[in-house]
Amino acid sequence: NDRMLAQHLVGLYYETPDVVEPPLDHGLLRDYIAYARENIHPELSDLAARELIAAYIELRRGGSSGSSGGRGRTIAATPRQLESLVRLSESLARMRLGRVVTRDDVREAVRLMKVATQAAATDPRTGRIDMDMITTGRSTAERELEENLAASLKELLVERRGNRLGVSEIRRQLSEILNAQVQQEDLTDILKVMDADGLVQFNERAQTIFVRAGVVG
Repeated sequence: NDRMLAQHLVGLYYETPDVVEPPLDHGLLRDYIAYARENIHPELSDLAARELIAAYIELRRGGSSGSSGGRGRTIAATPRQLESLVRLSESLARMRLGRVVTRDDVREAVRLMKVATQAAATDPRTGRIDMDMITTGRSTAERELEENLAASLKELLVERRGNRLGVSEIRRQLSEILNAQVQQEDLTDILKVMDADGLVQFNERAQTIFVRAGVVG
């Protein structure tokens, strides 16, 4: 259980390691895993298939509504996660040398996925589980915010082509336009991209930019 695992891991760092004796011999465990991989190929039962479909629909519904800020919906599950649920359910059946994936295998697979993604895929801005946090490293809300910030910045700079501007002033004006505090890091990231695209000349040390003629709103 969790306590035994914690005791084992912490015990490894004692001067005299306090290692918990595993309940199963390593050699036997290795042979068991090898046998299961080689000989056990579970198939989905009708009940398990229906349970998978129901679980997937439930996960999708969890992301069907818009976030609190009125932005687009947050997708809580994708077809890739459904495929993962199928493989995980099969693995659970294989662990017990089962030839058929049962409804209980599916339920345990769903529970494990929810626990595993709870921390990694929870968007701190909305409190919702967003699979984009895992697949892209950014939440849907963060991506939309970045897109809105980039579009507003281009609109702001299109009228200032050929001028040199301070980043602090740009940040202040963007915050007024978006009616939200623009983070320095977010603005810096976008300016670096625009610099690489040849739209501005960004002097990060001096915190100034020169707006080139190619900026289009």
